[in-house]
Amino acid sequence: MRIHLDTDLGGDPDDACALALLLGWPEVELVGITTAIDHGGRRAGYTRHLLDLAGRTDVPLAAGAAASLTTRRLADPVVGDPRYWPAGAVPLPGPPGAALDLLAAGVEAGATIVAIGPCTNLALLEIARPGSLAGARVVLMGGWVRPPADGLPAWGPEMDWNIQWDTVAARIVAETANLTLATLPATLAGQLRSADLPRLAACGPLGELLARQCEVYGPEAGMPDLGRAHPGLPDDLLNFHYDPLAAAAAVGWPGAAIREERLRPVQEGEFLRFVPDPDGRSIGVMGEVDGPGFTEAWLAAVERVGRVGHPLSNG
Repeated sequence: MRIHLDTDLGGDPDDACALALLLGWPEVELVGITTAIDHGGRRAGYTRHLLDLAGRTDVPLAAGAAASLTTRRLADPVVGDPRYWPAGAVPLPGPPGAALDLLAAGVEAGATIVAIGPCTNLALLEIARPGSLAGARVVLMGGWVRPPADGLPAWGPEMDWNIQWDTVAARIVAETANLTLATLPATLAGQLRSADLPRLAACGPLGELLARQCEVYGPEAGMPDLGRAHPGLPDDLLNFHYDPLAAAAAVGWPGAAIREERLRPVQEGEFLRFVPDPDGRSIGVMGEVDGPGFTEAWLAAVERVGRVGHPLSNG
């Protein structure tokens, strides 16, 4: 299976965790990576660092759009914090148009686009080259259709960051692509726990870096407190596998149910959500997820990356 990854890697570690899954998933060819909301190419530089750790310098990479089409705002990743990224992970800006060329090449090669950041790059491709996304399979981490299950945080559309950061772009993709939504509520079933860290850290240089980042990120983001406050979450919660679950859905992991629904995007004030509509487009929607099964599948994928035996360290 050919996959193109479009990511805002460099903040929440779940983007890096999704990249690790794709690198380690059997019979997946990662044909390209583009970075979204990447002012100055720092996110691309971090992505290159992860690819180096995995021994995958063969994967084409290009820095993409810098700002939201909706608001023109920028969103910087983590900068200057060695707990997350070493000084050697330098920015990798690209020439104008390089990301759109790489994304277009992936679509033309029949790749599934795994979009785990704002949809800005995809929308710009459709604007610049109308019809580019027609029929293209896009699995998007985002979209709010219905509330989370009982026992989970009662998060609404306002928490759906990938969609809300660039609602104009999200609407363009929703109206053109063959779309599957790994919705925010559904992905809350994928949980990274402190108990997972020893196995993750043993997965070679890439696993060591992911374990370190997640161990730092969890308490800073209030994840253990969130876990203790909700009966559907573990007390040692460090993060949710939002983006890795989107990647898993794209490659056909059977533990996430995908059902087709007729939906249309609706703007409610500042926020965009998807509502059922018999006249809407047919969109795949992630439903029930086997959370423990996903943890095992994800860790096994990262272990496959570690078996490459690349000599680089994460420092």
